[in-house]
Amino acid sequence: MVSQLRTMAFVGIEARPVDVQVHVASGLPAFTIVGLADKAVAESKERVRAALGAVGLALPPRRITVNLAPADLPKEGSHFDLPIALALLMALDVIAPEETERFVALGELGLDGALRPVPGVLPAAVAANAEDRGLICPAEQGPEAAWAGDIPVLAANHLMALLNHFKGRQMLSQPVATLAPQPTYQRDLKDIKGQEAAKRALEIAAAGGHTLLMCGPPGAGKSLLAAALPGILPDLTPGEALEASMISSVAGTLTDGMISQARPFRTPHHSASMAALTGCGLKVKPGEGSLAHCGVLFLDELPEFQRNALDALRQPLETGEVSVARANAHVTFPAKFQLIAAMNPCRCGHLADPEAACTRAPKCGLDYQSKISGPMLDRIDLHVDVPPVSAADLTLPPPAEGSTEVAARVRAARDIQMTRYKDDSITTNSEADGPVLENASALDEAGQNLMQTAIAQLKLTARGYHRVLRVARTLADLAGEENVTRVHLAEALSYRRIRPAA
Repeated sequence: MVSQLRTMAFVGIEARPVDVQVHVASGLPAFTIVGLADKAVAESKERVRAALGAVGLALPPRRITVNLAPADLPKEGSHFDLPIALALLMALDVIAPEETERFVALGELGLDGALRPVPGVLPAAVAANAEDRGLICPAEQGPEAAWAGDIPVLAANHLMALLNHFKGRQMLSQPVATLAPQPTYQRDLKDIKGQEAAKRALEIAAAGGHTLLMCGPPGAGKSLLAAALPGILPDLTPGEALEASMISSVAGTLTDGMISQARPFRTPHHSASMAALTGCGLKVKPGEGSLAHCGVLFLDELPEFQRNALDALRQPLETGEVSVARANAHVTFPAKFQLIAAMNPCRCGHLADPEAACTRAPKCGLDYQSKISGPMLDRIDLHVDVPPVSAADLTLPPPAEGSTEVAARVRAARDIQMTRYKDDSITTNSEADGPVLENASALDEAGQNLMQTAIAQLKLTARGYHRVLRVARTLADLAGEENVTRVHLAEALSYRRIRPAA
């Protein structure tokens, strides 16, 4: 007898259909799983055996073969437990095939028959919806699956609850899609005294989705400024929230099956490897860049990161995705993140401080900053110096303007951009390019003359030229002006980095 049930395997955040086929035949007792299964899937037979025993069922002394088709697609993870168990119960005539034929199942089984959460429920639910199927999953992840649309979801906390549902003894209720509560941000711009230039750059970065590098001595407030950024960013749009949550679901970091509208804010330690930032390993998982999709990737102590790890971020900064190519896998993850970075001017941090002067200046600063490649620095829109805060600034009362007021201006600028680019599949000025950018940033004669002078004197690359236009367009949006003027271009040019002479 052969039974079949649909489940999913994951390649990146893509859910690919897998048919779990169970054949029960006469012969020597055996339980075999075939179909390019990894160790976790191979161990599934022991969990399934124990879980069935926990609900009062025993495997017959026959030859049981489980095939995961297509056989050439690698199968990884413990989420195959539940579909294998259900397909086996169908083969043993415990469950009628018509009860499960229009469902996709995934979930890990405990030895007591309990269903445990697994990664990838949201992408699996979206794929099931595309096939006009329902989803069977652990109870904790029912709200997560409900976000996929109007599909039937059977979310149970135990295998017995599923059996009772199929037998008509107990009805499982449809889970409700749930939003995570809005986070309470710990840092407000009112907490930061002084650093008006850095606050201005932070507002511009938030309004246009631009990359930002802050350079200053230890204790100047760079990390504090970065921590205040989430409080001025607008919420995710519904489409962005679904994309970001699908990545979190595959990575297993989605909390309690709830989707958040707050933008991701990832802060990896500077010891993070290239694999940790981009996603890699034997079982390719999303890296920090992908987990920051539609949000912020904050890299503190930027020169302390491995150079190859930083250079690996150059591609996603341009394309918005990470492509990981390995001998056994070729996976693409979305990675449209906003890079915010902070660094000291030199290893000791006091390169330009006359009272605590660096004893190896200027070579110390040149050696330290050269750890970041020129192409990487050229991809950063805003470079801002963060000087030490004076004692006079610290004694001043808190600023009158905080994150609430800045966030309102940022939202207004973002609304202008969404209206402008509604037909171009982009949302912020940082994504504009080609004719779209030129049309949005048409320059008058004075602006063209300024840019020609800047190209010659600052040695702007073509990439640098376009990034200046994007920042200038954001400055005009913040000011509520339709056209980019010479004033906006001049301020945008002030944020370009000039390499010190060797």
